[in-house]
Amino acid sequence: MGAPELESCRRQFEQVRLQAQQLTAGLTEDAFNWRPSPDLWSIEECLAHLIIVGHWEVRVLEHAIQDAKARGLTATAPFRYPAVDRLIVRLTQPPVRRKFRAPRRFVPLHGQPVTAVLPTFLHLQSQFLQQAALADGLDLARVKVRTPISKLLRMSLGMMFAQIAAHEQRHLEQARRVREKIPAAP
Repeated sequence: MGAPELESCRRQFEQVRLQAQQLTAGLTEDAFNWRPSPDLWSIEECLAHLIIVGHWEVRVLEHAIQDAKARGLTATAPFRYPAVDRLIVRLTQPPVRRKFRAPRRFVPLHGQPVTAVLPTFLHLQSQFLQQAALADGLDLARVKVRTPISKLLRMSLGMMFAQIAAHEQRHLEQARRVREKIPAAP
């Protein structure tokens, strides 16, 4: 990949994949779905939320990349991104400075098995890697992508990849905190 930001995101998606595997290794279904309290998410819900949002993000990435290629919106790094895009990424990445409530359409079901959630999550990382490879050579600052945050908000393609990686890291950190609190089996 030519653009440094895409290479950084590629590394982050691969790291997220490894972290998810390590995080779920050896967990029983009960532990995978255990909640620290009724109003906090389980490890399963953290990953399932990322799957729901991720499927939406892959679709908008595919559309934006196809459209940009058709329009010939190519350029080489370095890219300059709008301040609002950089702010959104900063607010998303861990450590969490401010909590946000997930929109209803992105709230996961509780109680799904690890054998369904983990493979789907890992496949999603492959889809992000594929989209990053397809985006290489495009003008990552000029190409705009709809965000899951608001129908009105559009981010530059390069910052959208960064925001996706930051969002995943944020919820993996949340899941790690849950894993540390899981009660030991008798």
